[in-house]
Amino acid sequence: MIVRRRREEANGSNRLEAILLAPVSAGDFEVLVQIRITAMRVSLERIGRFDPVRARERLRAGFEPEDTFFIVNAEQKLGFIVFQEREGEMHLDHLYVLPEHQGKGVGALVMRWVLERAALLRLAVRVAALRGSEANRFYQRHGFTLLSQGPFDNHYRLPGPG
Repeated sequence: MIVRRRREEANGSNRLEAILLAPVSAGDFEVLVQIRITAMRVSLERIGRFDPVRARERLRAGFEPEDTFFIVNAEQKLGFIVFQEREGEMHLDHLYVLPEHQGKGVGALVMRWVLERAALLRLAVRVAALRGSEANRFYQRHGFTLLSQGPFDNHYRLPGPG
């Protein structure tokens, strides 16, 4: 799947124009773990919950290669996304962008694709974000509303069309 966007910044530089969502295989699990740990480390350390073993176990518990895609640009892995349809809604289970690629429009480009896909399928979208992480503002900017708060996560939902 290819996701495209063209945008010229005020300073004349161009932001990311295209990314590829590339399928993963079971053999990619260790790479996914490293991306997750790297992307989440600062947020988890901030709340005293950084534990690489737990991060690996949580990812392993729900790992389904067919629902998981690398976010790629120019053959470089920028992060990954996990989404699936469950209970009549699209669940965005993971969206991780490596820190060096954050703030460059990667997450927004992927989110736009997710929301367009959900709209075509006429599905609401659900996502959870670690309390206190920057991801909360990201999801709110994309129209998600807070449904509930757990001990560690905020749960959001964006209604489907109609």
